[in-house]
Amino acid sequence: MLAEKLKLFHLQTSKLGEAKINDPELVKNDPEVAEAKKLYDSGGLFSPEWIQKLVLEKVKELVAQNKGIIFDGSPRTLDEAEKELPELESVFGRENIKIIKINLSEYESLKRNSHRRVCKLNQHPIPNFPEFENVKICPEDGSEIILRSLDDPETIKTRYKVYMEETYPVFDFFKSKGYNITEINGEQPIENVQKDILNKLND
Repeated sequence: MLAEKLKLFHLQTSKLGEAKINDPELVKNDPEVAEAKKLYDSGGLFSPEWIQKLVLEKVKELVAQNKGIIFDGSPRTLDEAEKELPELESVFGRENIKIIKINLSEYESLKRNSHRRVCKLNQHPIPNFPEFENVKICPEDGSEIILRSLDDPETIKTRYKVYMEETYPVFDFFKSKGYNITEINGEQPIENVQKDILNKLND
């Protein structure tokens, strides 16, 4: 929604990685991709080195097209942040980098993600909200709606723990570099989250 509103490219690191691990030939012939798939299937994060490479390759591609970017879930580790931030500052300028932290409790994360559905073709999310309860076909591309194998309660708990241990420290790193963190209440309707973000960015 933000990417569409602000006319920016929506860069999802998960999709960059998933495109690789969902290719049987790459999994078979590339040990790096095979290891990434093993981590992903166990609920872990892709290795920082691998994600850095994929992200920076995509950034260079988008900069060449003169496109701005919304990073979705990146950087996910301190190492990624340390490696990626200098590159992003050099191509976009420090003043054009905004950091948003959407707060969501473990309970709410478990509740939402264990019932989350996605479309089969492009993985568009179908949120676990009443207004989406009867959606059977993806409104974006018309494909079938499915449940992801990763969205079982135990895997979600594992991923939340990994987030707290490996991702949360990234916010302290940004603060140490002089960046302000825009905090948003994520436990409200999607439209309100978007509205709050846009209001904060315009402050």
